[in-house]
Amino acid sequence: MVRKLGRLFVIKTRFEAFAIIYALALGATARGSQYLVEYPGFGGKLLFLATTGAVFLGGAKILDAIRYEREDEHSKTEQPSA
Repeated sequence: MVRKLGRLFVIKTRFEAFAIIYALALGATARGSQYLVEYPGFGGKLLFLATTGAVFLGGAKILDAIRYEREDEHSKTEQPSA
């Protein structure tokens, strides 16, 4: 049962990854807009850029991880020839 529940939190496809990245981006821009109100001027803009930049870095890492997992599964299914 725990294994079935755990499978819900595993990103398996690129579509799921893009959906999660989109959700992260929405949250980051909402938080960034709060920073612009709370810290007007250059500091708020830097914080806004930091929140959106974190999404770019996290999204790239998520997409790379999916690619590496797929390559790993593919290499495990191949039988080495003797």
